[in-house]
Amino acid sequence: MNARILLVIAAFGVSSCTKEASHVPNVLLLPAYAVSNAVENANYYRKRDRVESFVQENHADLIEEIIAGGGPALIEAMKIARIPTSEKENLLAELQENRSLYAEDAEALVVALMVHGI
Repeated sequence: MNARILLVIAAFGVSSCTKEASHVPNVLLLPAYAVSNAVENANYYRKRDRVESFVQENHADLIEEIIAGGGPALIEAMKIARIPTSEKENLLAELQENRSLYAEDAEALVVALMVHGI
């Protein structure tokens, strides 16, 4: 019975080593995937914390600048969120279109900045 279990485990382990597309990852790379994912998550949450803190501290100024079409606080918020230059105009249009939502809910503004950031 134990030999059958070992054979099944070995078959699954070897099946992940093919060059064909498969949903089963290579089991030898799982620790590296876990470390990589942890680092990516840490970086994301560090950036999100910085964006959230900036938005909370400057929410009123950011809303005024969204209505005005730009300003130093909005530029800084986009810089912290790492908004690509090619996306800034589209983001500003979206922020202006939904300004009442962002005026009422600072968290929604954080989400909008994070979604457009890299």
